[in-house]
Amino acid sequence: MRTVQMTLEEELLRQVDHAVARLGTTRSAFTRDALRRELHAIRQRELEEAHRRGYERFPVKAGEFSVWEDEQVWVD
Repeated sequence: MRTVQMTLEEELLRQVDHAVARLGTTRSAFTRDALRRELHAIRQRELEEAHRRGYERFPVKAGEFSVWEDEQVWVD
């Protein structure tokens, strides 16, 4: 691992310190987890955007998925 220096607002640091005390973790572990979650969220948004663009370029055609309608089971 590498050590990095960060600048945080006092209020944000206070909230982080409160959270790590409650969770029984460290600032570093808390920050690593938060960064991993945000990187994952960014990747998910990028994939969703690519998916949306794909459907804009190649929209679903009427009846394209109707072959599957008989395979579906709808239970009340």
